[in-house]
Amino acid sequence: MKHKAGFVNIIGNPNVGKSTLMNVLIGEKLSIITSKAQTTRHRILGIVNEENYQVVFSDTPGIIKPAYELQESMMDFVKTAFEDADIIIYMVETGEKDLKNEAFFTKIKQVKIPVLLLLNKIDRSSQELLEQQVAYWKETVPNAEIHPISALENFNIPTVMNRIVELLPESPPFYPKDQLTDKPERFFVNETIREKILMHYKKEIPYAVEIETEEFKEEGKLIRIRSVIMVERDTQKGIIIGHKGSALKRVGMEARKDLEKFFGKKIFLDLYVKVNKNWRSNNNQLKRFGYKE
Repeated sequence: MKHKAGFVNIIGNPNVGKSTLMNVLIGEKLSIITSKAQTTRHRILGIVNEENYQVVFSDTPGIIKPAYELQESMMDFVKTAFEDADIIIYMVETGEKDLKNEAFFTKIKQVKIPVLLLLNKIDRSSQELLEQQVAYWKETVPNAEIHPISALENFNIPTVMNRIVELLPESPPFYPKDQLTDKPERFFVNETIREKILMHYKKEIPYAVEIETEEFKEEGKLIRIRSVIMVERDTQKGIIIGHKGSALKRVGMEARKDLEKFFGKKIFLDLYVKVNKNWRSNNNQLKRFGYKE
């Protein structure tokens, strides 16, 4: 059999389940998942390798109207997802009507490559509502194949995966067959810590945070990690640390447990908090953190 390979890029509004879908499809937790919007900030590749094919999935930030430089960069990642895709997965949830950015919505309806419209969270929907939704999307995005799914319950995911493989172009693999992602180890450390902050802090705090891992040293069965939590203001620093360091300690403990599962080794995690004023609007800082080239 000839070998197939291609890029399958997942786009949609915030909180429709894109990261859950990618983690289910690749069988690993690469994208962090929380109930808050804008959890995903980067474009993250997850690679599925079999003897006769390689699927390079791409999780992207939820589509929004950008309010500051960081969000502009996040939407740039979505734009690149249109440029190199062999297949687009447009993910919606029941009750949704369109993308929060009309230009992206128009692009989906005009692309010449296959579009799989995945209607997610159908476990929360009635049969009547589901039939209405399928009819609506057939009319609204006529170039798309519609597949009702539940990413969380793994419903209809094997069918979608089989269809993706059918649609892949013939091609040699783009990455080595033992590679799972394009991101380095430190990226997953940063994202795991950020996930815990998204889970435990409210309002603006999680969105003003960036993580930088300064040290990642493997010593046999132990990994020593030192990471810095960047915030924009002194008041935010105090909130992250909490009374007598209790809030920061909780973040560190939960992140360490997840990282031990991810890397399969004991983790020693050292966390610090620093103020990096207005980093979200500073192009040099955004380059430093990998949001701009």
